Amino acid sequence: MRFFLDTEFNGFCGDLVSIALVPEDPGRPAFYEAIICDRPEPWVAAHVIPVLGTIQQPRPVVAEALADYLAAAGAPVIVADWPEDVAHLARLLIIGPGRMLAVPKLVFELADVPGFDASAESAVPHNACADARALMAFVLRQEAFIEG
Repeated sequence: MRFFLDTEFNGFCGDLVSIALVPEDPGRPAFYEAIICDRPEPWVAAHVIPVLGTIQQPRPVVAEALADYLAAAGAPVIVADWPEDVAHLARLLIIGPGRMLAVPKLVFELADVPGFDASAESAVPHNACADARALMAFVLRQEAFIEG
């Protein structure tokens, strides 16, 4: 099953602030967590932190929750529109030198989504969960157009 990924991070190549995985199956819950961000960049403080909509947790708590979510997903295909989103998810699974959290086989797909603008399509721009839902809706519309 596909899960659509979005993250928010503290500036270019900055630390992860929030992460969301939205399943293609509407009967499954989404994964959405935020990580404590002690020193947000001014843009992040103005545009991301105010729309988190969830309590910020320590990074290890979010990492464990992500591993548990992925374990229950079987063999997920993670769809993202930006390489840094994939990098942040992968880094979140690393818990020490040569150590990572146990997860099932993961397949990453970097979607070709010309014309997609999360800020314009999202119900809550810069909220990772809303942005992941917008990405999913865009990809599904794109696929329906190609098939039909």
